[in-house]
Amino acid sequence: MTTGGLMRPRLPGPVTVRVVLVLMALLVFGPAAAAPLAHREVLPNGIVLLVAERPAVPIVAVRVLTRAGAVFDPDDRGGLANLTGAVLTRGTAKHTGPQIDSAIEFVGGSLEAGAGRDSLTVSLTAQKKDLALGLDLLGEVVLSPAFPQAEITRKVSEIQAAIKRSEEDPNIVASRVLARLVFLGHPYGVPVEGTHESVARLTRDDVVKFYREHARPDTTIVAVVGAVTVDEARREVMARFGSWSRPDGPPSSVASATPPAAPREETVKRELTQSTIMFGRQAISQTDPDYFPLSVASYVLGGGSASRLYARVRDEAGLAYSVYSWVSPARYGSSFVVSAQTRTVEAPKVVGMIREELARMAREPVAQRELALAKQYLIGSFPLRLDTSGKVADFLVAVEDRGLGLDYADRYRERIARVTAQDVQRVAAKYFPPAAFSLVIVGEVK
Repeated sequence: MTTGGLMRPRLPGPVTVRVVLVLMALLVFGPAAAAPLAHREVLPNGIVLLVAERPAVPIVAVRVLTRAGAVFDPDDRGGLANLTGAVLTRGTAKHTGPQIDSAIEFVGGSLEAGAGRDSLTVSLTAQKKDLALGLDLLGEVVLSPAFPQAEITRKVSEIQAAIKRSEEDPNIVASRVLARLVFLGHPYGVPVEGTHESVARLTRDDVVKFYREHARPDTTIVAVVGAVTVDEARREVMARFGSWSRPDGPPSSVASATPPAAPREETVKRELTQSTIMFGRQAISQTDPDYFPLSVASYVLGGGSASRLYARVRDEAGLAYSVYSWVSPARYGSSFVVSAQTRTVEAPKVVGMIREELARMAREPVAQRELALAKQYLIGSFPLRLDTSGKVADFLVAVEDRGLGLDYADRYRERIARVTAQDVQRVAAKYFPPAAFSLVIVGEVK
């Protein structure tokens, strides 16, 4: 389950909630290639089909992404998209949830679904010889979900229990509060999973209506990766989804987030020996040229054990258990976050140090050694690769959904390599002024 906040990226369980993480990390590091990573075409009903032929890989991964994420939750129905994704595979017009599970597991495949902030994704993995079976089940799940009442009731209870457990995690609490402050008045300020109270209000009618209104072919991307040709993929996808007709009206839309009038500070009092500190502000999307120097600036500031924050706050002063910064882009807005955990009595001192280092990034150019290390890491040192069909499929739907283009991995490397110390100082002056950040502390400030 996603926390719906601004937490430092980490890999959750279901593949369907990893799109943002994959986009921020994996899509950058694919192997350089002269040819496009995938074939792209738009089917007659508006579905965007992406096919990456990997003849030597017997596993085929399919992703169906549709713009039916939490950003479209009604104001009083927080968590509706999340619940819809959770019950999507739990029964269709032809099969029950257990029957679907048994059928796909019998052939060693998987079929999962889930929703995030911007989209709902269904993920299929199957051996090439079992692809027809997997696609049949996938087609049923997408086109004729039953949303059984018993499954909805069960999932509501599970989600509420998870929300209650998460309230004991200071990082999640801080992330949720910071999202509310940074994206004030925007759907990004509401947790993807909703609240205990909002989830309690959700009904089967809500789920059916939400899916009917937002899952449509002209906002859907289908990626097929593995031992299939473009012709095979087109034929198989058309056989299952070709009759899915687009509605007459335009799809739902959401305005991009706008910065709040002024940053705010909030303390969530908890009797803890350790406090969690989070600074945050709105940033820029990946289509903005400044995204690349901002990524480098973020790494220099708090990207890892060689960063300025790590060196000063943790290594030199011994005041923080962890301290990081990161850029978190999404379809309708982006954020830049700095986070630290420290002893409660030291929280004010750590807050001051973070503000000092933010200001120094704008005041002084980064050293060439720092710049080179950041660029080297971002371009080539990250260990994750597009080494499985599933990772490639996640990448494809992500870059298509964001409008980044299938050449984004190559462009990213090129743009990062061109970043100069002057570029870093310029974006830091624009995005790192300490007074522009909202601040959340979970703990007891002494």
